Parts: sequence; C-alpha cells; structure tokens
Amino acid sequence: MQELWQTGAPVLALTFAVTLAAGFVKGAVGFGLPMIMVAGLAAFLPPEKVLAAVILPTLVTNLWLALQRGLGETMRIAWGFRFYIAVMLAFLVLSAGLVRAIRPEIVQLIVGVPIIFFASIQLLGVRFSLSERARLPLEATVAALAGFVGGMSGIWGPPLVAYLTARDTPKREQMRLQGVVYALGSVALFLAHLRSGVLSRATLPLSVLALVPAMAGMWLGARWHDRLPQASFRRLTLVILLLAGMNLVRRALTG
Repeated sequence: MQELWQTGAPVLALTFAVTLAAGFVKGAVGFGLPMIMVAGLAAFLPPEKVLAAVILPTLVTNLWLALQRGLGETMRIAWGFRFYIAVMLAFLVLSAGLVRAIRPEIVQLIVGVPIIFFASIQLLGVRFSLSERARLPLEATVAALAGFVGGMSGIWGPPLVAYLTARDTPKREQMRLQGVVYALGSVALFLAHLRSGVLSRATLPLSVLALVPAMAGMWLGARWHDRLPQASFRRLTLVILLLAGMNLVRRALTG
C-alpha cells in the first residue's frame, strides 16, 4: 500500500481517468478495457505495473458481464463455445510464463497488424462468408492467437471480436459470448500471474484501486449500449478495433 501512495497523485489521477474511459467502452461494446488501459497506462507506468493494474478490473468487469443474466445462461453459452474456450485457455496459461522472455513490441505487432487489416476491410464493406467446414479450423486459430497473446499482454479480446463480427453475431449474443469467454480467460490470467509474480503485494493495491473507475465506466457504458441499434453497434465495434490495432502498431514501431 505504501508503494501505491508513493506513485503520486497525478499518476493515480491519470490511472483513474484512463480506467474510467476503458470501463465505458467495455460497457458499450463488451470489450476494449484491457486494450485501452494498456495503451493509456503504458505512457506513465512500467510494463509489469501496467499488466498488474489491468488484471483485477478485467476479471471483475468480465465476471459482471458474464453473470448479469444468471449462472444458467452463462453455462449454456460457455458449453456452446467450449472448443474456443479450451484452446484459448490452454495457450493463455502456456504463454503467461513468457511475459519476461518476449519483447512486447513483437506481441503488439502480432495483434495489431491483423486487426487493422480486418477492421479496415470490414468498414469498407467487405463481408466474409464462413462455411461450416471452415468454422472449426478458423475458430481454433483465432483462439490460439488470442490465448498466446493474452497470456503475455493481458489483451485477448480483438481476435474474438473480429471472429464474432465476421460471423455477424447479434449484439446481445456477442456481448454474452464476450462476457463468458473473457471471464474465463480473466480467471486464468489472474491465477497465472499470481504464479509469475506480476501480481504481487506491491502491485495488487493499484489493481484494486482501478476497480472503482472500471465499474463506474462499465455502468455508464451499459446504459448507452441499450440505445445502440445493431448496425451502429457493429460499426462502433469495428472503429474501436481499428483504433486499438493502430495504437498497438504505433507502440511497437516507436518503442
């Protein structure tokens, strides 16, 4: 706790503002909290503190999103998406130990470049038609990429969002799926980084503090989400994906 206050009031205020904005986006479209927090906090916090700060807000907001319609509905959705979940969790746990071994710029490029390509062509009107035969291999590839990158960076949302958007998933179903998958991934990430040492007695207070603006932002964003028609939801999702991908590539190239 003493280390938290030594961080300084300006840094804590910036952390609060960034996390509030991230929570709002999460409440509106169901994803984006880790991406926005990582992008914003990295400007004034070291990488391990950034990842630690993201872990608890990600865990709690995802559990809230997953369970708000009841445990039974959550279990039904999880079972229907069990293949994706199993592959993603396996790769997430395996890659968590690599957080200090692989340069973050490489991870950022791995996520950023494909997301920019996908979001750009979708915004230009290109639509994908996924056959049932191609669905399973594509689902496995997306899940493996999401888990591999998520274990090292705390960001595993963009590949799933891109996949669900390509399938033109209705917004309510997409929000539920994102909540369930992200919640399970968040639990795995939390446990993995307790073991890796990223989440420790020194870094945990910052992550706990970030819960307040994260949940406040979620509440505000959820109120706005209810007013969004499907077409606007899809377009907003793609715009946020594009901005997130561009920011990741910018960070990778500028160091």
